[in-house]
Amino acid sequence: MIRTPVCDLLGIEHPVALGGLGGGHTRPELVAAVSEAGGFGAQGCHGMNVAQIGEAAATLRGMTNRPFALNFLLFHCNEEQFDAGVAEKPAAIAIAWPRPDQDLKPYIARAHDAGCKVTLMAGGVPEALRGAEAGADVIIAQGTEGGGHVSWMATMALTPMVVDAVAPIPVLAAGGIADGRGLAAALALGADGVLLGTRFLATPEAPLHPNFKQAIVESDGHDTMLTEIPDIASGTVWPGAMSRAARNRFVERWAGREWQLRQHQADLYKGVLAARKSGDRDEATLSYGQDAGLIHDIVPAGEVVRHIVAEAEAILKDRLPGLVR
Repeated sequence: MIRTPVCDLLGIEHPVALGGLGGGHTRPELVAAVSEAGGFGAQGCHGMNVAQIGEAAATLRGMTNRPFALNFLLFHCNEEQFDAGVAEKPAAIAIAWPRPDQDLKPYIARAHDAGCKVTLMAGGVPEALRGAEAGADVIIAQGTEGGGHVSWMATMALTPMVVDAVAPIPVLAAGGIADGRGLAAALALGADGVLLGTRFLATPEAPLHPNFKQAIVESDGHDTMLTEIPDIASGTVWPGAMSRAARNRFVERWAGREWQLRQHQADLYKGVLAARKSGDRDEATLSYGQDAGLIHDIVPAGEVVRHIVAEAEAILKDRLPGLVR
């Protein structure tokens, strides 16, 4: 069994975590399935009100007694929402995307006072150091290969840089990881485990339209792009982030005409929401990572965790030792 310091810190069996996946892309069924399999599930709380956060935590506790996190996007989270999550006392509060002017220390201190660990997602070394200095217990080094909101540096380079910068704080690698090869590589880079998003979207438990799950399965990994178009369409400005999204008809229509998209944002976003509901792969904004090219089936989330761990163990025990003379 692969066991790293992050397993002891978070009380989990396997160093495999589910990304918070805000905007309704996680639900208790998915989070519980990951935690029940020995990984670390995380419920995205982006867009939830105080009552919904409490309901999600209660539902999770009815489905699993394993550790899980509640995830908050700090730039878009008010004090009441954050405090509602802390009051639930999950194993960890996962935070990401703070504004440059936000002081992280009060957030992390409140979580610690409630007995929660804190994970911070960082797309660069400065953000990782900011989280470490504020008291985060785990740093997630998120590479630009990942789906949704990302920065600019690739996981292969970013992970060891963050590991060196924040040692001895444990680091999870994220972005472009979908199988056991990714976990083995992350461990070789000095990380203590991995965090995945896209791979868990292609599961029965994910609250994603079946057409969008099929789009991930059919992707060759070359069909995404970094763009502002999904954020312009939704009218939300993320601090320092780009969005990795499918290069579909909607995105291609507005590429180079973002100024016009801004002019008609409200009306056009109604069409995007309708396309999400109907499963229209051409007219919705669909976020997934380059690792979609490694995903070829829709399987239960627990099976994903078990397969990743088994494949990584085989690589570490069987293949790699044979390369050393």
